[in-house]
Amino acid sequence: MLLSELARCVGGARIVCGAKNMQTSENTQIRGLTADSRFCSTGDLFFCLTGGKTDSHVYARDAEEAGAAAVVTERELELKIPQLVVPDSRAAMGLIASAFYDRAAEKLKIIGITGTNGKTTTSYMLVSVLRRAGKTVAVVGTLGIYYGKKQIAPELTTPDPLFLHKMFADMVKSGVEYVVAEVSAHALFYRKEEGIPFAACIFTNFTQDHLDFFQTMEKYKAAKKLLFTPERCPIAVLNGDDAVGREIGGLRGESDKAGKTSTVFYGLETPAEAFAVITSEELYGCEFMLNLSDNLCRISLPMTGRHNVYNAMAAAACAYALGIRTEAIAGGLSGMKPVRGRLEPAGKFHGADIFVDFAHTPDGLEKSLAALKSHCKGRLICLFGCGGNRDRTKRSIMGETVARKADFSVLTSDNPRYEDPYDIIAEIEKGYRRFSVHYAVVPEREKAIYYAVGLLKKGDILLVAGKGGEDYQEIMGIKYSYNDNAVIREALSQKPDNPL
Repeated sequence: MLLSELARCVGGARIVCGAKNMQTSENTQIRGLTADSRFCSTGDLFFCLTGGKTDSHVYARDAEEAGAAAVVTERELELKIPQLVVPDSRAAMGLIASAFYDRAAEKLKIIGITGTNGKTTTSYMLVSVLRRAGKTVAVVGTLGIYYGKKQIAPELTTPDPLFLHKMFADMVKSGVEYVVAEVSAHALFYRKEEGIPFAACIFTNFTQDHLDFFQTMEKYKAAKKLLFTPERCPIAVLNGDDAVGREIGGLRGESDKAGKTSTVFYGLETPAEAFAVITSEELYGCEFMLNLSDNLCRISLPMTGRHNVYNAMAAAACAYALGIRTEAIAGGLSGMKPVRGRLEPAGKFHGADIFVDFAHTPDGLEKSLAALKSHCKGRLICLFGCGGNRDRTKRSIMGETVARKADFSVLTSDNPRYEDPYDIIAEIEKGYRRFSVHYAVVPEREKAIYYAVGLLKKGDILLVAGKGGEDYQEIMGIKYSYNDNAVIREALSQKPDNPL
């Protein structure tokens, strides 16, 4: 593809000739795209990015020496190869990637899902509904990328635009119709969503997280709201019981009135187009009547908790807004399997039940513990930790949350990264001890699980929280193979059940 063709995709872009004349520069053939000079090949277009840990403009010369045909830059550089100077190289990356891969994203119906908690569960609920309706669906998110028989391990919740648009092109070739994609706040901040024409977007909820990056809740909220601008989001499916959800809806008012966009609310507490009446709650599932704009259907959800009813309403409301019949919605939700690492049943021991959950925020922990507490006939035990080199302010809050909800806790390591696990646990303890002293400290997570399993008696429930379906533990910059479910299975195999 010609550099001039890619330049036309980006508003305010201009080509700087370098050592070549303008005509030659405009006709420069681009054979590939990269943002990493270490993997630059002959004929590539190299993106100089700002706003991350480093300013990759300093690697432009390395890319030139590696054979790059041209670079995308936010300022003119001393190079011999052509430069495409743009106002924002991160925004340009998505737009250029879309054009380079034949605008594959425009041939797909892409649903974006954002919010602090519930993105993954909501996405898999929606995938189940769409598949029940006979649609070919891909999913992109925390658990990886799945479409057809292809499975790509996750690195980020929302992949790099160059990789993402390449995947879109392959999805089109594979016959994919719908893509359900988690969109993180970081992705929105770095404008990874540029070049993606969303068919609809879902907002789950807004609570504290990622303050190590965003510094304030207002900045974090501003990033989430970027997904729902009228230009980007024709159909917005919003949690009407969440203050930020209602705020987003208010900002879309004029566009909705003009018939350019539509906004659909869902909720249990406030008037909404989609609402539910919970008729039964059990440990391994719940039942509710779902009203979708006066169309009723009964749902038997194989997941417990009010928060999962919210996730199901979000998926259902979005599917309905996209024209999916209520029969497929009911069948898809009722027939789905529990989502990996999301209040996932992990085994039984001594008449006790064990669950694994990704909950790693105060709100996520509170909702998961509340869901289990109502069905617990013995003690509710929670094993959890906090991630290192992330939002430190939530550690004591998470300690308080668990102390108020659980009968006993095992404080352990999560992904300590470059921090000392004992220092992280000490910060959790500050909050925990305000409400309870019923806990144990076992820093090594595998040993902590063995210890927690050994505590179980008939009627108890153990929640192993924080890592969910992750298959690694990051310690001092190294990712070690690790999985909560696997450790639980090992612990149970060495401690034969003894029903009481």
